[in-house]
Amino acid sequence: MNFSIKNNEKKVVKSFFTSALVFYALFFILFSMPSYAQDSIALPKDLTEEKELKFQQYFFKALAEKSIRNYQKAIENLESCHQILPNDAAVFFEFSKNYFALHQIQLAKEYIDRALEKDPKNHWMLQHLVAVLQRSNRYAEAIEIQNRLIAQKPKNVRLKEMLTKLYLRNNQPEKALETVNLIAEENGSSVYLRNLKTALEKRKLRVKKEEEPIKLDSFQAKFDFDKTYLSLERLLKNSKNEAVLLKYSKQGILWFPAQPYVYLVQGKILNHQKAYKNALSVLKRGIDFVIEDEMEQAFFREIAKSYKGLENPQEEKKYLKKLNKD
Repeated sequence: MNFSIKNNEKKVVKSFFTSALVFYALFFILFSMPSYAQDSIALPKDLTEEKELKFQQYFFKALAEKSIRNYQKAIENLESCHQILPNDAAVFFEFSKNYFALHQIQLAKEYIDRALEKDPKNHWMLQHLVAVLQRSNRYAEAIEIQNRLIAQKPKNVRLKEMLTKLYLRNNQPEKALETVNLIAEENGSSVYLRNLKTALEKRKLRVKKEEEPIKLDSFQAKFDFDKTYLSLERLLKNSKNEAVLLKYSKQGILWFPAQPYVYLVQGKILNHQKAYKNALSVLKRGIDFVIEDEMEQAFFREIAKSYKGLENPQEEKKYLKKLNKD
């Protein structure tokens, strides 16, 4: 008898807690409506009382499932909403958010587009669209939408900060810096903006310095100082002065006899100066060190020129044939 009473007490307690949980869930959903309204759409008002009740049941169930990350269950409830009321903006918006959470970006984009067809100026929908476009690496389109959001709320600094991030993602650091400066003028600065401005200005100076032309005498001075092949190669590739090229390619053959590029440079200059015999001698020695196809083709071309200058058409054709073989 006592055992039966205790079991009944347990059932009553269990029933109480179950009811309490249901009540708490409903309380949470109903009283969280103001915050929900910030990222969703008002519920429809053109339904019969019975259909509206069913619609709200499925819709709030979808919100509840989404809140605990049961996105597929949320989608199933949204499908029930769609059957009751087709083409509703709020339902499309929720579809998009759930598919986005499931990393199904194409579907997320399709549904947010359908939602915006119904409510094209909705701020929260547009913000979600920016997130979808970012996930798709479509930064130019995201920037366009973000500018529309800023036009709606021109004093919102966070929207403008987001714009700077989009510019950076789209490899537009100059536009990002321009935006940072505009924000500072119109809305004041923040720690994030100050740090970003410093980083962007440093980058700008670094890029400008890298783009500044280096004088030829700097290359010569560098090679004269360190006598490395890398310095010599840079010197030979950046000079157009035949005297410099001839002088340093000769030094290169002495210092780096296994580097074919120095032979090629000297051979080209000698061919240009019509010293065909000397050019051929240099080129024939250098080609033995060639291992790359592109370099070999360059040697064949210059050797053919040397034979042409020496009026030896048979050998010229031989090397032209090798040149055209690949």
